[in-house]
Amino acid sequence: MVEGNRRGVVFAVLVALLALVGIYLTMWPSTGDEQTPEADPVGVSRTLSGTRPGGEPSRPAATASNAPFDVYSYLPMTKQELAASADYAQRFTAEYGTFSYNEQPSDYADRLRGYTTDEFAQVLLRTVTSPGTIQANTADQVISVGSAKVKEIRQIQQTSVVFVVTGTRSVTAKSGSKVTSDDYAVTLIEVGADWRVHDLQPADSGQDGDDQSSQTGEAG
Repeated sequence: MVEGNRRGVVFAVLVALLALVGIYLTMWPSTGDEQTPEADPVGVSRTLSGTRPGGEPSRPAATASNAPFDVYSYLPMTKQELAASADYAQRFTAEYGTFSYNEQPSDYADRLRGYTTDEFAQVLLRTVTSPGTIQANTADQVISVGSAKVKEIRQIQQTSVVFVVTGTRSVTAKSGSKVTSDDYAVTLIEVGADWRVHDLQPADSGQDGDDQSSQTGEAG
């Protein structure tokens, strides 16, 4: 009986020792054979390098730069040439909007001719000397004084440039006084060492500055 109790005590001690050994092994540091994956930051999911969730490629953002940037070095004309052509477009557009009912239409056409190519001068001559234009301006005794300002550059090529010019007219007439403003696409081309107006169109009609025949609306 005593021998049986002694065996039971020994068995219980062995069970206790095995349990302690198991707890100790579970607490022993990793030997390095197995690597634990690093935890991702909260709210961040891992994706393939260079892609966004859904497979869209990541794109670099455009940022402001303080580095010098000379835009004129990328244009087919110098700053001085561009300024001269802009001034020429403004002066022509102001002249286009300046006329009087008691002025000879041919004189008006001659003033415009000084700014234009020979081809476009013929177009303007037909326009400003048309019977309908003359009769309407004379009947209402229209006197128009024009001014102009370049609004934007629409196109620049090696020997031509298209400006959008806002032409403003201060008009007095029997029907009353008014001020009107219109945007024009004014095409200039190089003729020798100077500029000439090759076309004038309402800006919303578009103008590419090519060498096709020109048409323009009536003055007045």
